[in-house]
Amino acid sequence: MFDIAFTELVIIAIVALLVVGPEKLPKVARTLGSLLGRMQRYVAVVKQDVERELQLEELKKVQQDVQQNARNIQSEVTNTIHASVDDIRQVAEEAADAGSQQVEAISSTDRPRDEQA
Repeated sequence: MFDIAFTELVIIAIVALLVVGPEKLPKVARTLGSLLGRMQRYVAVVKQDVERELQLEELKKVQQDVQQNARNIQSEVTNTIHASVDDIRQVAEEAADAGSQQVEAISSTDRPRDEQA
């Protein structure tokens, strides 16, 4: 975590021994060790939180992409359905027109026979 060489640790230990004294040095070392452990755990928790947030952002982006693609597909399908319905209506109207023309043709050819009889 910290970039401290062994010689620097020895110098820090000598200064601590001179400042604190030999009686209190073990207690101070334990306290510093526990504080360092807490700090490392806190840094690990913060790192996990940051990684989790990054993953959430990536997932949100993927979700937005999927939703946009779904909207595009829905729009394309709706347009295709409307176009198909319009084509079917046009074919039905043409068939109805052709059928009515045939009925008119048949009825016009049947009338003279009825009138002759």
